[in-house]
Amino acid sequence: MHEHGKKYSTAAKNRDIASTYQPRQALEIVKKSAFAKFDETVEVAVRLGVDPRHADQVVRGTVVLPAGTGKSVRVLVIAVGDKAREAQEAGADFVGAEFVQKIKDGWLDFDVLIATPDQMGQLGQLGRVLGPRGLMPNPKAGTVTFNVGNAVRETKAGKIEFRVDKAGNVHAPIGKVSFGVEALETNFTAFMDQIVRSKPAAAKGVYVKNVSVSSTMGPGVTIDINPYRG
Repeated sequence: MHEHGKKYSTAAKNRDIASTYQPRQALEIVKKSAFAKFDETVEVAVRLGVDPRHADQVVRGTVVLPAGTGKSVRVLVIAVGDKAREAQEAGADFVGAEFVQKIKDGWLDFDVLIATPDQMGQLGQLGRVLGPRGLMPNPKAGTVTFNVGNAVRETKAGKIEFRVDKAGNVHAPIGKVSFGVEALETNFTAFMDQIVRSKPAAAKGVYVKNVSVSSTMGPGVTIDINPYRG
């Protein structure tokens, strides 16, 4: 643990704790500070002025990151007939209603589950397995849809889902440390634009309170939020 602490402390010297940075500067610092032996994920954390205990202040949605996520996503589609064919043609990794039974038997080798509305009845019984892992398809996230081809393509292209937690924070991956700073900045901007667009009508006062970016193991770098205030 000690060695990790030393590396973290060295990395943390790259940023001034009292300062806020423009997104590009912040992302450059994150890239410079990453020290792990693997390609760390770059994450953004946003603190929102909402009270998620009220249903009308829950912030959730999806955004397609223009530069992708840097991670290959295994997509399972529960659909039959033409819709199953459409999913296959769009590049889904696994397709078919028989996967419901496989999941019951303990199989979970996928990252995103998309289902057509007529198949959702079968998935209800898997709520205990899929719910806690965040894998249950949801119309708001675009994962319960008859437009399966488009859903598969968007997911493969870098579509991510976000949701505010109990404390009013939203965390999301916006790429990898190996990405160029332009790609990370493009993804960051797309994500923040979507957060701003997702502001609930019931939210009072300052909506975006704090934004920081970090790599999986690295220190957080605070971003100037003036452009996102509201």
